[in-house]
Amino acid sequence: MKLAFRISTFLLAWALFAAPILRAAESAPLRVAIAGLVHGHVEGFFSNSIHRPDIQVVGISDPDRSLFDRYAAQFKLDPALYHPDLEEMLRTTRPQAVLVYSSTYDHRSIVELCAKHHIPVMMEKPLAVSLEDAQAIARAARDAKIQVLVNYETSWYPSNRAMFDMVHAGAIGDVRKVVVHDGHQGPKEIGVSPEFLHWLTDPKLNGGGALFDFGCYGADLMTWLMNGKKPLSVTAVTQQIKPDIYPHVDDEATIVLTYPKAQAIIQASWNWPFDRKDMEVYGQTGYVITVRRDDLKVRRAGEKEEHLVAAQKVPAPYDDSLTYLRAVILDGLKPDALSSLETNVIVTEILDAAHQSATTGKTVSLKP
Repeated sequence: MKLAFRISTFLLAWALFAAPILRAAESAPLRVAIAGLVHGHVEGFFSNSIHRPDIQVVGISDPDRSLFDRYAAQFKLDPALYHPDLEEMLRTTRPQAVLVYSSTYDHRSIVELCAKHHIPVMMEKPLAVSLEDAQAIARAARDAKIQVLVNYETSWYPSNRAMFDMVHAGAIGDVRKVVVHDGHQGPKEIGVSPEFLHWLTDPKLNGGGALFDFGCYGADLMTWLMNGKKPLSVTAVTQQIKPDIYPHVDDEATIVLTYPKAQAIIQASWNWPFDRKDMEVYGQTGYVITVRRDDLKVRRAGEKEEHLVAAQKVPAPYDDSLTYLRAVILDGLKPDALSSLETNVIVTEILDAAHQSATTGKTVSLKP
């Protein structure tokens, strides 16, 4: 009896002592380092997230000091954050995760370096410029037992989450056709930064033009919608409608994916009159069309007209990339299919096959 009392007293005392420590750990910011500054989305991070209490930037690495200085002046960054060498930054700052804002081509070398130091990674889409690089990234992540996540703007859209839930609840029957539209007027036309434009229009650094820049969205969403299944075949057509602006890469791409009982058409463009990110999903008994970020147009069997539906708010941590990253790194949350490495290796395989198809004029069959 006395022993049991002593044990229970000890446990109570430990709980009272440990509770503040556990609460502090839960509220402590996630220590992140930034690898690369040439991806224009880094400006959005600095604008919206640099002062978030749940995120602490411990280092920023890019070989171009003038690029860092430009952002430092604009966002009042501490000059001490700058590191010209990525490995030195990883070794000295010991971040809990690395946010990658480099060219797509550099994703492989950055992940391999982070894997060497056992540091998880979240990068801007797409995963890689080739299937070979995607598989190398997957090997590095597997061997080092680190998470590698891919951030798409569309992953956090309530409209896409609502569409997925409706489809998988059987609201429109089995999926038969999906049409995905992603793009804008063109990177130069919308005024991206010079360093962003440089690598976006380099076929080595970007993998292609609009094909990789915007085709990845549709490939990601379709792979998610099909529960991780690969398409049977990939057929693609690309064009240079504006060769005077984009002489080295495509600015228009259409990708057709076939599945045993469904087809997807991915339209990726630097020629839309306005920016757009939406998709149409047609089932046996109805359809769901996403309307940008927050709404859906739905029509089901027995309904004479489509109706507009507001998507429900997405619950945390699936409403925000950094909240989600914290949950994966600190809480052990299983990666969501949209951002997972497994899905994005398939995405890269689709893009790689699309590039091959557009180059040869032939349909490419994928291995099961």
